[in-house]
Amino acid sequence: MNLRRKSKVHSEVSTHSLNDIMFFLMLFFLIASTMANPNVVKLMLPSAKSTQTVIKKPISISIKKDLSYWIDTKQILPSELESALLSKTTGLTDPAVVIRVDKDIPVQYLVDILDIGNKLKIKMVLATQPKA
Repeated sequence: MNLRRKSKVHSEVSTHSLNDIMFFLMLFFLIASTMANPNVVKLMLPSAKSTQTVIKKPISISIKKDLSYWIDTKQILPSELESALLSKTTGLTDPAVVIRVDKDIPVQYLVDILDIGNKLKIKMVLATQPKA
């Protein structure tokens, strides 16, 4: 009598579905981490730490191609920029300024505006347009 089995049964755990689950978890965390850390090109809006009213419309500084400076809709001289910006932001809590600069303007003009904003402790946001 032959009591031994001819085919031995091997027990094993199938891990094929675990590979799929791990792939989807990795994909989920990669997508979630890119959303948590915004890209450098995207603009960060100023945040309010209190429940007070936030500025409805930020102050806008524009430099046109002909190097004319504008605060909102009023044209100013470059030498008057700091004093005009100081008078516009006086009394505002957490003032924000949107900088709009023509793409052909040298970067030094932008740096000068950012320097004034840093001196006056104003949050500055550079306006861009999306690529087509």
